[in-house]
Amino acid sequence: MRAAIYARVSTTDQHPENQLAEIDRYVTARGWTSTVFVDHGVSGRRDRRPALDALLVDAKRRRFDVVCCWRLDRLGRNLRHLITLLDELSALGVAFVSLAEGIDATTPAGKLQMHILGAIAEFERARIAERVKAGLARARTEGKRLGRPPRTIPAAAIQALQKGTLGVTEAARQLGVSRSTAYRLRGNDQGCPALR
Repeated sequence: MRAAIYARVSTTDQHPENQLAEIDRYVTARGWTSTVFVDHGVSGRRDRRPALDALLVDAKRRRFDVVCCWRLDRLGRNLRHLITLLDELSALGVAFVSLAEGIDATTPAGKLQMHILGAIAEFERARIAERVKAGLARARTEGKRLGRPPRTIPAAAIQALQKGTLGVTEAARQLGVSRSTAYRLRGNDQGCPALR
């Protein structure tokens, strides 16, 4: 198997050698080949990191089969980002190993752990969706208008469009609407509508 080794240190005066040495021993013992990705002086709270971004690009190109890190907090300190990242790797068919936590998704027990993490992620996504729906329902009951603000199209523009003195594409550009809206306006003889 081909492994991607990921290490991260939070400050530039720290060194990832301890992480890399332990992961390298593990990878060598498993008989895997490896590529190393290291982020120096980057917080684990940040979703975007140079080496992690490069690792994800290589994962999408199927350049390795498993990602190995020393501890989960090296991969990320933000739980939502960490779970999303693990979901993305799983969807790409890339396994995950974290030495300190004993997670090895190349084994049946490790796959079970990943499924549990996935279930937690799904639960969290469902909770977020519930909160959003509840917030929208509350806003509606309070009489707040949701969605785009209404837009009134001048009656003269609609008449010019309906008479054919203004083409649909040009009308859409001048009015700042889509071509499909301009087509609807061209066929509308009901006056000046408020559009959403």
